[in-house]
Parts: sequence; C-alpha cells; structure tokens
Amino acid sequence: MSANHLLRENAPISEAGWSFLDREATSRLAVALGARKLVDFHGPLGWEYSATPLGRVEPLAGPQDGLRALRRRVLPLVEVRADFEVSRAELMDIDRGVLDASLPGLDAAALRIAAAENTAVFHGWANAGILGITEATPHEPVPRVEDFNDYPKRVAHAVSVLRQAGIGGPFGLALGPGHYTAVVEATERGGYLLSEHLSTILEGPLVWVPGVTGAVVVSLRGGDFRFEAGQDLSLGYQGHDDDSVHLYLEESFSFLVATPEAAIHLSSAAGRTRGGDAGAAGGEAVPAEDFED
Repeated sequence: MSANHLLRENAPISEAGWSFLDREATSRLAVALGARKLVDFHGPLGWEYSATPLGRVEPLAGPQDGLRALRRRVLPLVEVRADFEVSRAELMDIDRGVLDASLPGLDAAALRIAAAENTAVFHGWANAGILGITEATPHEPVPRVEDFNDYPKRVAHAVSVLRQAGIGGPFGLALGPGHYTAVVEATERGGYLLSEHLSTILEGPLVWVPGVTGAVVVSLRGGDFRFEAGQDLSLGYQGHDDDSVHLYLEESFSFLVATPEAAIHLSSAAGRTRGGDAGAAGGEAVPAEDFED
C-alpha cells in the first residue's frame, strides 16, 4: 500500500515515536471497531482502490446506431478522517521511554472514526451511498422490553425470525453502549449471567459497538455483509507548531449488504427511533432512559 500521501516523513516525530503511536492507535481501534467482528472484511486493497464492483450494469446510449452499450455499476469508496493533536512535550517523553503517555486526542479520534464506521455499517450513510444493515433488513424491528431480564426473549425471537427466513447461524449480537452495559451487568434470577444466556441462544459473540442504536442480531455464516477497506485505518501528518503536532486517522471503505434477510434490529424504542431499553441487574426493572445509546 502506498502511504506517501500520509506525509509521515515530514513530521517532527521519531521512528520510535511513530511506532508507539501506531501501537496505541491499534489497541484503541481494536476495541471500538465492533462492526468488523460481525461482517466479512476484505482488504486492505490500497489507497488507490476507488470502488467496489456491484456485478450489475445499466443501459447506456451508444455512440452510434447498431450498438448496445452497458455501464458497469460500482459503489465508490468513502474516505473518512479524524483529526487530533499530540503535544510535542509528550512526544519527547515517548522518546525517553515513558510508559503512561497521555494521548486524549488519539483516544477521542479513534472512538469517533470507529463509531462513524460502525454507524455506516449498521444504520447507513446516505450521502456515501451506503445502505446500512438495519435499513436493508425486511424484518420488523423487535420492540423494546420493560424489564431487561426479558432480553433473552427478544434475542430468541430475533433468532427464530432469522431461521424461519432460511438464515443459518451462528449469530452475533451488536450492542450499542447502553445495551452492552446493561447486559454485562445483569444477572438473571438464580445468579446466571445474562450475557452467558444470550451467548448460548446466539451460539456466537456479544460485541460492544459504539455507533449502534439498540442492538442488531446478525448471521455469522458468511457472505451476507461485505466491508471493503481501501486504505485501512492509518495515522497521517497534517502539520505542527511550537506546541503540538497535528495528526489524523484516515481510512477509505465501502459496505454492501448482500443478504438483507440475514439481520434483524432490536430497537431501543417503538419502531426505529432512538431511545433505550429497560435494564436490570438482579431482577429489578430500570427505566429505559437509563440505557440510552
């Protein structure tokens, strides 16, 4: 992959400094890039890769009579960038071998760009031509419950709907931050962890996915959802002044739903609106607003 456009060689950052920043960015992104754990990932295909072929064509007027012309359809990749700063004093400490570097700008940028990617995959990005999973599915959303101890019923119903549509498992559960917190903190009557019960129903993982509203059950059988990375997430250099170095995280990607029936949305409120499910730990119902995503 050509990375010259990242201009890293122009930055006042040592080789050791870049290695440290790359490792820190990777560790933060690995946690937040939840969508990639649940859909097929292809790439990286390079910064120059511009469009995903759709395998379809549309008629095109020929340059003269007696000819038949078709134009191949593609989905252009979108470029996404999150800017941040690192203090030059902190970079000097990194070169000295500091173990507890303070990188709040990187923390925020990593979460911001990961949430944008997750949102595009699950809820779409109209301006980029990306149809999200919850937009594409023909299944009606599973409505919220008043008591979070009933969450397994929602998931079991969602899995049943998918199986009845001919979609095989195992299945994964993408959980928005509010839903994830409620699930991992909850225990059912008898002390059984709610998260373990859900994993048994799904035969697959529960994944924290910032950017997701509510939760989404998706089939993990493969071939249903395709994420294509041109340039995978990389650190680039923008400029610097006496106090700070201006950097960014950047990627290019497209996303395509091949089988709309292979997922179902567990909504946070009635229909497809934003909100929060009820949550409980130890059997007590908690108001829905306490678990907004």
